Amino acid sequence: MEKTKLGVSACLLGQEVRYDGGHKHDRYITDTLGSFFDFVPVCPEVECGLPIPREAMRLVGDPAAPRLLTNKTGIDLTQRMLNYAQGRVEALAEDGLCGFIFKKDSPSSGLHRVKVYGENGIPGKTGRGLFAAAFVAQFPLVPVEDEGRLNDPELRENFIERVFAYNRLKALLAGYGSDRTRGLGALVEFHTAHKLQLMAHSVPLYRELGALVTQSKGKDLAILLKDYKGLFMKALSMLATVKKNCNVLAHSMGYFKKDLSADEKAELLEIIDQYRNGFVPLIVPITIIRHYVRKYGESYLEGQIYFKPHPAELMLRNHV
Repeated sequence: MEKTKLGVSACLLGQEVRYDGGHKHDRYITDTLGSFFDFVPVCPEVECGLPIPREAMRLVGDPAAPRLLTNKTGIDLTQRMLNYAQGRVEALAEDGLCGFIFKKDSPSSGLHRVKVYGENGIPGKTGRGLFAAAFVAQFPLVPVEDEGRLNDPELRENFIERVFAYNRLKALLAGYGSDRTRGLGALVEFHTAHKLQLMAHSVPLYRELGALVTQSKGKDLAILLKDYKGLFMKALSMLATVKKNCNVLAHSMGYFKKDLSADEKAELLEIIDQYRNGFVPLIVPITIIRHYVRKYGESYLEGQIYFKPHPAELMLRNHV
């Protein structure tokens, strides 16, 4: 199968492109995620024509519209970087990226809490790198994350989950063109398959998406799909919590109310309670339910993306 494409700051892939001629090779990205993604490396500073090595840079001024200056000589590289960034994000549209991992703290690529120096020379962690800002503006629905935040198991699982969901959604949107009948049917199937996954993130937005699908009569297919895409990615951007997962697990258990023996019900309830109290990770109750799905032939749950939103080999739910 063709791998999902993921943009990554080039230094995180081991490329020696940093200002000091070094790199910030992230083994989790290359060795673990590399088995499932094709990487599109980007180094804004080198790609806009700056040398290796080069003078370090920082953001200065208004955090909402900072300037990019070299540290010692004060050369203003703002317009140079902005011109490059605009052209680069337009070119990246051709790559079909389903996510991007940025280098934290970088004045060009940092996504969250990048230092911006005020007139008093004191930095505030309130900025965003110029290229990262241009990317998010161009692709507001594409999942993005700083590599540093991937050390948090919940943020890591959410990011990878959104990347694969975005890839599935992109395939749906590309598949039907102006064929309204087939397009609506595919959207209904897509929404049905993602019911539990959406519920684990936001029940209100799941309901809003459902209303969007059921009230689609007479609505232009392209507009409907665009509206669904925006709301779908908004829902998944909300973190799944233990409480919300427990609600989904209990909801799933209801599909077996005529099948499970008293002992099986007691065992499953015990496992869900252990997960609720932090004694076992999410993968444990998920595995038990998937066992019952196969044992009792529960076809509806078999089709639910919630139980397999990303490759099991990534072991993301072993840590949440």
